[in-house]
Amino acid sequence: MKQIACFSVLMLGFLLSIFSFAVCAEPPMQPFYAAVMKMAPEGKLGQVIKQEEVVTAVKGAQAWRIAYISSDVTGLKTIATGLVVAPTSPAPMGGRPVMSWGHGTTGTAQNCGPSQIFNPVVPLNEYFLLGGNSWSDYGIPAIEEFIKEGYIVVATDYQGLGGGGRHQYTIATSNGMDTINAARAAGSMSETGANKKTLIYGWSTGGGAAIAIAGMPDYINQTGTAWDNLDVIGFVALAPEDISILVPPGKLNQAAADKYFADSQKMFLNNVFNFTHTAMFYWGTQAAFPNLKLTDLFMDEGAKVVNEILDNKCMHASSDTFNFLYGSSYATLLKKKPSNTLAWTEAMLKGGVLSVKPLAPVQIYFGSKDTTVPPIMHKIYQEQVCKLGGNVGRMQLPGEQTHFTTPGVSRPFYLSWIKDRVAGKPLANACPKS
Repeated sequence: MKQIACFSVLMLGFLLSIFSFAVCAEPPMQPFYAAVMKMAPEGKLGQVIKQEEVVTAVKGAQAWRIAYISSDVTGLKTIATGLVVAPTSPAPMGGRPVMSWGHGTTGTAQNCGPSQIFNPVVPLNEYFLLGGNSWSDYGIPAIEEFIKEGYIVVATDYQGLGGGGRHQYTIATSNGMDTINAARAAGSMSETGANKKTLIYGWSTGGGAAIAIAGMPDYINQTGTAWDNLDVIGFVALAPEDISILVPPGKLNQAAADKYFADSQKMFLNNVFNFTHTAMFYWGTQAAFPNLKLTDLFMDEGAKVVNEILDNKCMHASSDTFNFLYGSSYATLLKKKPSNTLAWTEAMLKGGVLSVKPLAPVQIYFGSKDTTVPPIMHKIYQEQVCKLGGNVGRMQLPGEQTHFTTPGVSRPFYLSWIKDRVAGKPLANACPKS
């Protein structure tokens, strides 16, 4: 039956020698998402095409699951799902601002969207930390504080994580489009009482989405959407990821592309956890640019294994599966000498964060002990866009913070920064002095 995921119980040695590549069914889906996956991506950007109420214990809050129209880096319309949370009190004169949250890595299968978790409207709950109670990160950072302040919060799942299609993991432009179209969706709902003030905040790959959409003023300012004329007041990026920033500067040629692949693989193939992120990055890039082939980068066995795992499992289950099947030999799934690297690098640059002056101020928070998203990524970003006249601040958090402690430790800092932007307080340019 289609609702039953296929599985095999085999000894490890047998798996390594004659692994079976039977086609598995789609992961089991809740009725809301199963219905959305049958819908066509037709309508205005940000148009809500399905919604249902969600019970939440957040004081003074009401919430909905939504499916809405978005688009991707190639211009194709997509469907994304997510959550909208708004105060239950009457909206004030002038309406409420909208905070749009971009989550970090959860996985690539259809059932990896954070809105699908039982009781999803809670403060951020991290898999890695004490107190984490799930197989995946879920929840919305500072949701209680934002509701208390009278803000609306919308949290996208991104396309491919409950709305059909293949998830374009780490394609920052596509994920960024999902965050701004989520804000349009929340604003268009009569139940929320929104005004046009909009702020994007995100962590990890969601931080990359935030700085990506910051450099897409034409996309933000286009008309004919479900909620035109957004007044974007700021972008907050918690340890933002953008692997494309590591492409060597200057003219892109074959030598530069080969160097980029060699350097990035050296940086991110040191353990199975980072390998899983890398495999997802390649898989997500190929999802966005189907002219590329996974067999350019993976051995035939590797391409089959990666497709089966990432089609069906979320991040940490995927990492566990790679570890179970291959142990420390996971890198053998990759070709020693990848092919077509120039086309892959061009695609990664197109899907990455553009070097464009941000539409509004950007504030980045990071930990000195972040080995998942090396701080050099957003340091280069800051240097590039500050030269273009942008206002980009970077704050190293106190203590020795990792990638996974960054959201919690940064909260009091970004809450203050956001409150000042909503209040319209002046902000000095935070770019480093020459």
